[in-house]
Amino acid sequence: MVTYGLVDADYATRLRTVADDCDGPIYMLTVTSFRPDSGQLFGRPSILDPDSRYAPHGMFSAVGANLCFMADVIAGTGGWNRVGVVRYPTRRAFLSLGDRDDTRDWNALKERRADRMILLGLMPSGDLPAALSQRVLVEVWHGSAPAPIAAGTATEFEVEGTFISDSRQWSGARYTTIDPGTALPLEPARSAYLGLLVEPVVQRWI
Repeated sequence: MVTYGLVDADYATRLRTVADDCDGPIYMLTVTSFRPDSGQLFGRPSILDPDSRYAPHGMFSAVGANLCFMADVIAGTGGWNRVGVVRYPTRRAFLSLGDRDDTRDWNALKERRADRMILLGLMPSGDLPAALSQRVLVEVWHGSAPAPIAAGTATEFEVEGTFISDSRQWSGARYTTIDPGTALPLEPARSAYLGLLVEPVVQRWI
């Protein structure tokens, strides 16, 4: 039970019971909206913000996980502040993170800071992003993939499951590199689509 979203018990069970020969790497995408009093300054993390680099790297390393991507939201609808992607070597490794004492302490801090969160399990549909970019368009949707709204290099992901949601379910995601200064016709908010222009802080896809 968390205060910042709804946990999908069915997907949690699927992660926990996946057969060994079907398990393997999974990329967990997090989209977070912070509480107004959580240490944010002008929409960006304060240097005193304990989450200013998003992640407890030591805990990730302990389960063989790596932070692949972290970015601040600079445009988009819905009041979201940050996007992150962590690669876990297996689905069970992702779940094992929650059994650690230090993770429980970190989650308690997150409970105080996060207002809303979406956490999705992703599987890349092709090659992972290769080019680094000062701007990235992150999109998630339910149903058919929307037409691209940017001409940059795009990587699509299948959403295996929605672990934590804001009551919505998702089926696909796309990561598109954007040239600085490009004007984007960001789509209006709707229940089955989320589009966020972000400024990366960490980019090391593996």
